[in-house]
Amino acid sequence: MNVFRKGDIEKVQENLVTVINPSKKIKDLEKKLKFSETFENQVALADAYLEEEMYSDAISHYESSLKDVFKNDFYVISKVIEAYYYSSNFKEVIEYTKRIEGNSKFKKSKASFLYGMALDKKDIPELAEEQLRTFDAPYSNFMERLELARFLIRQKKLEDGKIIYNEMISESENMSKQGNKMNRNLIKKAKEEVAELT
Repeated sequence: MNVFRKGDIEKVQENLVTVINPSKKIKDLEKKLKFSETFENQVALADAYLEEEMYSDAISHYESSLKDVFKNDFYVISKVIEAYYYSSNFKEVIEYTKRIEGNSKFKKSKASFLYGMALDKKDIPELAEEQLRTFDAPYSNFMERLELARFLIRQKKLEDGKIIYNEMISESENMSKQGNKMNRNLIKKAKEEVAELT
């Protein structure tokens, strides 16, 4: 027998409304921010904008929350990097990265990966490769490694790119069922892309 609490049911209903009407979540968060201009409310609204791919709104709220004791907040700066990357403003990605690259959380973060990708877009290949190679670890980071392989191919480093593709493919043969399921599409792309090189 399953017992449902009222709070659980309300949470499920709230999530359903958000899925059906994503703008409701944003409207609710805007009201909340208007009522109480806290750092948490500002960031929650920025996160909702980012989720809905409303990058300029997300950037505006993230940036205005970066003041006083929160001016170097790692989470917010990494999110503003993400928003700038997806809005194709790679110069700002590089600028904001300077503020957090010394943080111990930065090395294997999404912001670090997007920084590497931004360096590639700004045609700084040596730094881009150095940054992207930090994600080259066996049995992990499949999406990042796929991008690294593509980057290497674009840099005319075919053999290096093939090695990454082939490592991903051979690792997939020894992965758990769950690991394989999670990375299925990335492995498929690696197989297709390496086949095009031969």
